[in-house]
Amino acid sequence: MTPDYRNPRLSPGERTADLLPRLSLEEKVGLMFHTVIESGADGSLVETTGALSKSPTSTVVLDKRMNHFNVHGLGSPRDAARWANALQALAARTEHGIPVTISTDPRHAFTENAGASFAARGFSQWPEPLGLAALDDADILEHARIARAEYLAVGIRMALHPQVDLASDARWGRQFQTFGADAERTTRAMLTYLRGFQGDELGPTSVACVTKHFPGAGPQQGGEDAHFPYGREQAYRGGRFAEHLAPFAAAIAAGTAGMMPYYGMPVGLELDGEQVEEVGFAFNRRIVTRLLRESLGFDGIVVTDWELIHDNVAQGQVLPAKAWGVEHLSPAERMVKVLDAGCDQFGGEECTDLLLDLVRTGRVGEERIDRSAFRLLELKFRLGLFDDPFVDEDAAAELVGCAAHREAGFRVQAASVTVLTDDGLLPLASAPDRRVYVEGIAAEAARAWGTVVARPEDADVAVVRLPAPYDPRDDLLFESLFHQGSLNYRPGLLARLASLARVTRLIVDANLERPAILTPLVEIADTLVGTCGVSDEALVAALSGRVAPRGRLPFEIPRSMTAVEDSPEDVPNGTVDPLFPAGHRLAVSAR
Repeated sequence: MTPDYRNPRLSPGERTADLLPRLSLEEKVGLMFHTVIESGADGSLVETTGALSKSPTSTVVLDKRMNHFNVHGLGSPRDAARWANALQALAARTEHGIPVTISTDPRHAFTENAGASFAARGFSQWPEPLGLAALDDADILEHARIARAEYLAVGIRMALHPQVDLASDARWGRQFQTFGADAERTTRAMLTYLRGFQGDELGPTSVACVTKHFPGAGPQQGGEDAHFPYGREQAYRGGRFAEHLAPFAAAIAAGTAGMMPYYGMPVGLELDGEQVEEVGFAFNRRIVTRLLRESLGFDGIVVTDWELIHDNVAQGQVLPAKAWGVEHLSPAERMVKVLDAGCDQFGGEECTDLLLDLVRTGRVGEERIDRSAFRLLELKFRLGLFDDPFVDEDAAAELVGCAAHREAGFRVQAASVTVLTDDGLLPLASAPDRRVYVEGIAAEAARAWGTVVARPEDADVAVVRLPAPYDPRDDLLFESLFHQGSLNYRPGLLARLASLARVTRLIVDANLERPAILTPLVEIADTLVGTCGVSDEALVAALSGRVAPRGRLPFEIPRSMTAVEDSPEDVPNGTVDPLFPAGHRLAVSAR
């Protein structure tokens, strides 16, 4: 007789209620771990320890009974689909055949950072979320729907995004994945994004979203990131906790499938007259259970950010466990505190034996395991994974990164260009007799403007693309990938740009993954634009007028580093006398 959990006519809740009592403790515990996995050559399963994965694939699936994985490296769309099918076939060999939920950080833009995002490669390529935030909601919806279709095609059923933290401190190194600094704009963008990925309700054609990082990761003390020990604190000197919380409350009302608390620990935070414990948010019962679960009514999945229990060692570097405020606790004690806080899943961990021991020794009750296991199983049923977890490899090869999707991404990239100043140079339409000098742009793309020359002295105009300024760091794992520290351009670079401007007209494109200090560039450049995830070809299309640049700043541009340092970390767009206010855009007329 077919068990009820295999009956698609029953509700997800009914099917879950039938399956859960059938599971062994090992199977239930396996549900509560969500770690990194990597695909092999030609879509094969990796049976060695990977660059970041800790165990062979068969070990985590068959021995540890795990079935939630955050995929990092992927091959071509066909290989990605083949790998997903092989992983599901492996999971089908387990006692109850619990299918795998494959998740991913964003992988449709430009930034390659194994701790946060991946460049598009075989997927269609779009602006970073900051670039999307510079545009209309219709552009965000188009992106989300196409990204959803491409994820579904290769078997990815969970998005570890959107990131709706308010970019309230200009120095913070993770704001390129946010929708900017304004709570209302962030909320509108997030609601559109969720609708594009999940649909009107979660179902077999949805990609479940994990909204992050509850209750808002933007107020990092000194603008440092909580991935690292020196950035563990979050500060609320401006008293704006509620403003940072607002987009998450809206996400709950809109039906987000999951929530992810950030690493940061609040310092000096009071809620309803009560001092909040100064421990990382995922360890914090006042935040996860009392605020998220009870006050806001969220009953979806809460997955911690990665590696709260153990140190992460990879590629010859270490990153200490992000156990901020509870560094003195043992791994077992940290695990108990995460469970007591109300989280369902341990991100980046695969220490199932540790949790099994806690249950068998009575330190964690099996009923506590059942509460989280129920939520995790029910989502799999809602997504239709128990009914058909496999994908069509031919369809994936045809759909993912297809010409129509690439063209849509290109058009949105170009549209996201934000014109800040212009002294009559735009639009820079094609002119065969124009001589153009470029830096940071492929000559092939620049030829659309005219003839590319080798010396600025020979040029009618120079166009320079500048990377974002930051202080290079490379002591801890992933640290070199996070652009942190000063927002000032180096004096030598500014002097060289000034020398260019003395011999020719100058257009400068500033990468705005963070709000760089553009004050000296306004004095140097004839035209200044900002971008966040735009290819050379898309920039040329925007500046030439082939695609109208209509981006608006998703945050203000501070006038100086002093203004940034003097502004409370939790106050969005709060610097004194900003150079450009949030929302600034200079309209360019077609010629």
